[in-house]
Amino acid sequence: MVDPKSAVTSLPPSAKLVYKTLQYEGPMTQAQLADASLLPQRTVRHALKKLEDVDVVEESVYLMDARKSNYRLAEDDAAAEPPLV
Repeated sequence: MVDPKSAVTSLPPSAKLVYKTLQYEGPMTQAQLADASLLPQRTVRHALKKLEDVDVVEESVYLMDARKSNYRLAEDDAAAEPPLV
């Protein structure tokens, strides 16, 4: 598993801001991230691509509108699942 902290360290500031926004606010769409982070949508899109490339963000279908995607931190999966015994 990728250590998110070390993976995000080398990314641009916009990607770090999007990562922190997802960390504090939870899953969001691109438009919601742009509103919350005060970044342009194009910058958010680029930041999400960078975060997906290092496997710290996952994309899924936004159930309220299937044309949109919902983004969340990949570490949420590990925290949600009980440890294997």
